[in-house]
Amino acid sequence: MEELFKERKQKIISFRKLLHREKKVTRKDVPENIFVQCPKCKETILSQELEASYYVCPHCHQPLKIDAYTRLKYVLDEGSFHELYARMVTDPKIDFPGYQEKLARESKKSGLRDAFVCGVGRIEGMKVAIGVLDSRFFMGSMGSVVGEKVTLLIEYATKKKLPLIIFTASGGARMQEGIVSLMQMAKTSAALSRFQSHGGLYISYLTDPTTGGVTASFGMLGDLILAEPRALIGFAGPRVVEQTIKRKLPEGFQTSEFLLEHGFVDMIVERADMQKTLALLLRLHGGEKR
Repeated sequence: MEELFKERKQKIISFRKLLHREKKVTRKDVPENIFVQCPKCKETILSQELEASYYVCPHCHQPLKIDAYTRLKYVLDEGSFHELYARMVTDPKIDFPGYQEKLARESKKSGLRDAFVCGVGRIEGMKVAIGVLDSRFFMGSMGSVVGEKVTLLIEYATKKKLPLIIFTASGGARMQEGIVSLMQMAKTSAALSRFQSHGGLYISYLTDPTTGGVTASFGMLGDLILAEPRALIGFAGPRVVEQTIKRKLPEGFQTSEFLLEHGFVDMIVERADMQKTLALLLRLHGGEKR
């Protein structure tokens, strides 16, 4: 009887060791970031499921933030993107205290040199000049580099007679650059005026959030202005507006849906429909494969 008890005890100890070892293996083998929490409804979503849904929450249908290169992948024909002006960086003479160090941190964190990625590509075979603001770098704020790259892209589209598409996602002008940042509003607007006077088609696609100096310049100057669902779009934030006018704002103020209802945007387009909608608009405005 004693021998039987010892044998059973040994089996239990061996089983526990095996179980402990299996737990270690399981934890080690589980990939990081396998789940993502929706910032709006707080539901937990499998990363694979989220990627398949264009990073739109399957529970509340809120579009989550995506980086510039993911956006380009969803919009452009595979392998057609050629990046322009990729090496441009902020002039070190802009000496706001701690700014250069923060730029270095933002670059390391995001893998970007600044907040605007641009170049040329094709949508269903039609060549376009295209740019995307990336909110991972300084919240997509517009400093000298963003303003210069936007302007250069507009001038490239003018010279090559290409349709122009810009996706916005920005907290506005970059305060560390002061008046230099504010000057980019006039510079980009003037370049767009020249582009449109030459008959160029400019499609502005507003995503969450689009605010401040970007809204007050190239963001709202499109011949066609599209927006993602439930995006925050405005100049000053809702709290600033309420404090200024001393009144409670209407429900949904500064959302894509509110702006569509009041005639400030032309169309709300789901993320999964971006490519086919842009292709249709390009064809309607004379786009051709070349």
